[in-house]
Amino acid sequence: MAVKITNKDVIQSYLMTVSKYDFSVYEKRILYRLVEAMQCELEGKKLYPGLRIEKNLYDDRVVLMPISAFLANDDDENYTRVKKALLDLRNKSFEFDDGQVWKVIGIIEKPQFNYKRGWVRFEIQPEVYNAVLNFSKGFRKYELKTAMEFTSQYSMRFYELMSGQERPLIYTIEDLKIMFGVQNKYKRNPDFIKRIVVPAKEELDAKSPYSFEYKILKDGRTFHALKLYPKYQPEHRDEELEKHDLQKQVSLGWDLDRLVRNYLKQDLLFTDQEIRNNIDLFRAAQKELDIMLELSMLKGKSREKKNPKGYIINAIKGKLKDKGK
Repeated sequence: MAVKITNKDVIQSYLMTVSKYDFSVYEKRILYRLVEAMQCELEGKKLYPGLRIEKNLYDDRVVLMPISAFLANDDDENYTRVKKALLDLRNKSFEFDDGQVWKVIGIIEKPQFNYKRGWVRFEIQPEVYNAVLNFSKGFRKYELKTAMEFTSQYSMRFYELMSGQERPLIYTIEDLKIMFGVQNKYKRNPDFIKRIVVPAKEELDAKSPYSFEYKILKDGRTFHALKLYPKYQPEHRDEELEKHDLQKQVSLGWDLDRLVRNYLKQDLLFTDQEIRNNIDLFRAAQKELDIMLELSMLKGKSREKKNPKGYIINAIKGKLKDKGK
């Protein structure tokens, strides 16, 4: 039996969203659960039953999850595919490029499947953990249940790209093929649109709160790029999540989001007292700025400063001052 998916809005690093890879549906589901678990850990929330994340002596995370966590629903009993997904993830890597550093990171190490207990165990390197929580280039927020129930990995990728997006996106078709890891499979651009883009759009139209329309941009007579127009479909949005999101927007001036609070404590090493001393500033930043993006960027810049926390405080004050002009 599948572990019941408690629907929630999950935040995923934009670097992870646009990374170059071609994963199966089951590989993506494992990663979705991993992102969910890391977000719970960052927010200080209780992990779902059967899930454990521990840190070993080498700073790797040791992850234990019930295999049922990767199944889409109660009708899904494809344990063989889950095992294959773990093996494939062991043999694959993320390729990251943030404009400053290019790196390749193995996804998981030492996967195990316990037949009797029905759980899987694997290890992830610190770089993977940090990449998932690296919001320096922004992030995407999406519904976990919706993402888990897609039947195509390409629907999943387009959902991540379009979720919460308000402005059109333009990608060359070649860049999309490379991002999805299918550049050698679909040499002709019309074939990529027919086999990847159209079916993904159809599944998003049928199931997702976020879909897209597209326009083909030509270079002469050649299909060169796609302009993706975001399309919000409120009939597919989880009503409880939408209600919760609206309540958070109303109360932003009074409450500091737990994700922000724990990022300040765990990643930027602010104490509870230091947060309380600057609570009005952080509340204002949460209301007026993309605070997770700003904090992630300041994290790297503050490392070489004599007073990193003071630098962060003054930088936020400056950002708010510029915003008010």
